[in-house]
Order: sequence, then C-alpha cells, then structure tokens
Amino acid sequence: MTPQQLRAFCLSFNAAVEDFPFNPETSVFKVGGKLFALTNLGARPLKVNLKCDPEDAARLRDDHEGLIVPGWHMNKRHWNTVTVDGALPDRLVRELIEDSYDLVVAGLPRADRLRLDRP
Repeated sequence: MTPQQLRAFCLSFNAAVEDFPFNPETSVFKVGGKLFALTNLGARPLKVNLKCDPEDAARLRDDHEGLIVPGWHMNKRHWNTVTVDGALPDRLVRELIEDSYDLVVAGLPRADRLRLDRP
C-alpha cells in the first residue's frame, strides 16, 4: 500500500477528515473529532498508528512480530503501530484501518453514530 492509497482509504470512510494538529508532516485521520489513524505519509518505512481491541492487539503483535508493535506514543493496550511496507497483505492493513474506524465510531455519542448510519 502506497502513502497515497493509505490516505485515500482513510478518507473513504463516512465523515473521515484529515487534520495536522501536531506538525505538517503528521496526518491525523479523525471521525467525529476522534482520532482513528495517525501517520507520517512521507516516512520510510511507512507506519500507521491504529486503534485496536486489546485482545486483538496482543494477538496481532504475536502473529506479525516486528510489523505490528505497541502503538508508538499511544496507549499500548489500545493502539498498534503497523508497518505498511508490503510485508503485510494490503487486505489485512485495510481491515485494521476499518476496525480502528469502527472502534472509534462505536465510542461516539449515539446521535453522532446515527448521523454516520452506524447505530
């Protein structure tokens, strides 16, 4: 997955926006004002921080040692840093991004979820 594909996929979700609250290099993808993905699209290797269910996070780290690690500068129980350099299947990376988006949406107030058509 290229940086352009990663950015386009993150922005493909309903009400997803890109913001740069930290610096011009760090893309923060949000829904309802809440972060679901954080990356430096110019970094090599390309990495992205994604929210994850704690049990899944630990399993993914074990299954993909070195490619999925505890979230850098994030709550390590709920966030993973995923290396997006082609070693992981693009399908898995897309699933992890979608799971992160869904977890964040699930934590939004009910009225916001309904506006997103995700009760």
